[in-house]
Amino acid sequence: MKPKIWLSSPHMGGTELNYVHEAFDTNWVAPLGPNVDGFEKDIASFLDDKIYAAALSSGTAALHLALVIAGVEPGDEVICQSMTFSASANPIKYLSATPVFVDSETDTWNMCPDTLETAIKDRIAKGKKPKAIIPVHLYGMPARINEIMEIAGRYNIPVIEDAAEALGSSVNGKMCGTFGSIGILSFNGNKIITTSGGGALVAHDKDVTAKATFLATQARDAAPHYQHSHVGYNYRMSNICAGIGRGQMEVLKDRIERRRAVYEQYHAKMKGIVSVSFVDEPAGYYSNRWLSTVLIDPAQTGGVTRETLRLALDAENIESRPLWKPMHLQPIFDNAPYYGKGISDKLFENGLCLPSGSNMNEEDMMRIFEVIDKVFK
Repeated sequence: MKPKIWLSSPHMGGTELNYVHEAFDTNWVAPLGPNVDGFEKDIASFLDDKIYAAALSSGTAALHLALVIAGVEPGDEVICQSMTFSASANPIKYLSATPVFVDSETDTWNMCPDTLETAIKDRIAKGKKPKAIIPVHLYGMPARINEIMEIAGRYNIPVIEDAAEALGSSVNGKMCGTFGSIGILSFNGNKIITTSGGGALVAHDKDVTAKATFLATQARDAAPHYQHSHVGYNYRMSNICAGIGRGQMEVLKDRIERRRAVYEQYHAKMKGIVSVSFVDEPAGYYSNRWLSTVLIDPAQTGGVTRETLRLALDAENIESRPLWKPMHLQPIFDNAPYYGKGISDKLFENGLCLPSGSNMNEEDMMRIFEVIDKVFK
């Protein structure tokens, strides 16, 4: 069998081991240390010179703490983009709050600002003003975040910006993750850079990241004995994982350039296929193209669907994946309120994520293109 081509596999830069060895040599094998401090500074420096970061065990942990800091409690409601990975919505349930799902729009595939405002007005009319809004920058494409922030500001609702897939993406030069009152990042193994597992919470207010760090280290009070006045969590990133992250930050710009180049190769290959469409960058938008995605319209292909292509790739040991199944279609969120017109349903039905790793070579691309040629003839 031919070697596996993965959807998005880790891609080391070479200097990660230097930081990891330093952690071992200095015995900083703990959820604190020089690499953690350095990684936080690296993240903040990359995003904005007025941002602060708290390195955590996962992006999900960052979202959970963001909701805690926003004051979300049992019985509250939180608006969340429906088309996303479940980690965007699960932390709402951790706090026994209710997710309210909002549909996508067709320009970026992310939260629709108009539908967001409809949802806010209706929840307020029902006596349940949302405690927070979670938009997601899907597949690295920025959401219509300026419009979302304007709406949120009018109703005085904090925005927790899920930039787990969008490190390095921006709108008019402003980095994703820095628009909301809190932003979250993910460094999971399939992300544009990785710490194996890991994530970060970022904010312009240093007190916010300090509180996140406090809560992430079991909320231990300043006392010589173990004293706790708040519920805490074991969410801090280890110094070893942070060392991997420091090495990865050194190649982040290269990884973004390569992912964008992969997207351009797909676009050049498939733009002439009438039934295939891409999500383009609106004016002023810059996507890291974490994953290259396509929509396949079976009405124009004589029955060829995204499943046809996915199965053909799979037969050649090439991984691809349908777009995220919207949260309002998930059994676990059966009873959650949903506002929309089924746009995300259609995206899920017709969309496919193609292999997008920055470590793919030209031979890999040729193997993928051969399958595309066979499917679309």
